[in-house]
Amino acid sequence: MGVNWRFLPLERIWVAKKQVKKNIEKIVSAVDTTDINNGLKHSGQSNGQTGLPEGGSLASETAHPLQMSGSAAAKMARFFAALQEAAEGKKISIFHYGDSQIEGDRMTGYIRQRIQQQFGGIGPGFIPAYNVYNTQSFKQKVSPNFKRFTAFWPPKMSSRRYGALLSAATFDVAATDAQAGLPTEAWIEIAPSAAAFTRARTFSHVKCYYNSCYKSCSVKVYENDKLIHEDSLLADGGAHVLPLSFDHTPSKLRFVFSSTKSPIFTGFSLEGDVGVQINNVAMRGSSGHDLSSSEASLFAQMHREANTKLIILQFGGNSVHSFRDSSSVRYYTSSLKNRIQYIQKLVPDAAIILIGPSDMSRLNAGVFETYPLLPYTVDRMQKMCAENGVAFWNLYGAMGGFNSMPAWVSQGLAGKDYVHFSPRGASIASQYFYEAFGAAYTDWQAKKGGQE
Repeated sequence: MGVNWRFLPLERIWVAKKQVKKNIEKIVSAVDTTDINNGLKHSGQSNGQTGLPEGGSLASETAHPLQMSGSAAAKMARFFAALQEAAEGKKISIFHYGDSQIEGDRMTGYIRQRIQQQFGGIGPGFIPAYNVYNTQSFKQKVSPNFKRFTAFWPPKMSSRRYGALLSAATFDVAATDAQAGLPTEAWIEIAPSAAAFTRARTFSHVKCYYNSCYKSCSVKVYENDKLIHEDSLLADGGAHVLPLSFDHTPSKLRFVFSSTKSPIFTGFSLEGDVGVQINNVAMRGSSGHDLSSSEASLFAQMHREANTKLIILQFGGNSVHSFRDSSSVRYYTSSLKNRIQYIQKLVPDAAIILIGPSDMSRLNAGVFETYPLLPYTVDRMQKMCAENGVAFWNLYGAMGGFNSMPAWVSQGLAGKDYVHFSPRGASIASQYFYEAFGAAYTDWQAKKGGQE
């Protein structure tokens, strides 16, 4: 077997390639993220109006606005009208689907806090039935016999009954119980997190979402080991919700299920009475192709029940490193377009914002440089959004554009993988998104909302 030798060109030997770091001081200093937890504190007591907004002022302009075609602006206008109603006592949902850049509630948690402060709402919203990511926004434990399934990573369910969170969980029935025809117990424990942003720390309603219950399944709910609710899940195979309301934020809830065959649990929701519920759906390793991998009717039903009025998509980062030429970029954006059209068909009342990928670096000849096709990817995403009634926000541009990631890493705003933000970096990026969001709302309000 032969050996291939590679030699550096002579000019590279005499003149070593230097690492380029953009000056991002103005980008970092232009936003203030220090006071995000200040403001109205909620007790989590349900009185029909828990979660009212604090109000305040929104950005009227931004250097990196939402980019909207006429059709996208019209859809966002309908969302802003619903958002205004939420601030006045109604309830709506925003879903934030993304890759590992939002894992653990990164970015979503900050955006949630800002929007809930301004427009109302408390609680982290929807959480997975079985969470496997470290997250700041809630605490969860499950019994060892629970198994997690996702639409975006094995193992998967043949039924595809994941619902809107694109993940689900079932528990295994013990072999000895099955042989004896006895039910098996399994449990899920949920608690608020002191590490969460203030609005996410309290909630007054807890809902358990399930489907495919064909055998009798009892449920006992304990708060701090005291039984507070006893019930049975509906065993008709359909999709249902088990709701609980509290006059306080429960400190620790344990749902104990018992059945000879596990239902499919598609998530819980921790929320208040009014305002905006903002739900984090992190899909590690996904490029967005899996957005259409949930059974359509159940996906649509959960969004209807949640009254979803906006869907934020944040994808692309997992594909940029694999692009070899411009045609592969166009193929990807075409595939993403198909998934967006799928969502538009199933959730027609929701506007969509696509957040493009951040700057990401590859190691090339000893220095970190932006992936060559990343700028082209952002450009194609923007054009695809304009043609399909989707608002676009350019995260890559907001953080400084080409070769900006090394500067974010050197200042501790991103990790040594030159891909993911640190908590502080995520807050800065999220604040820029929120300013773009607020500026668009302010513009809508000035043109139409203020006269209504």
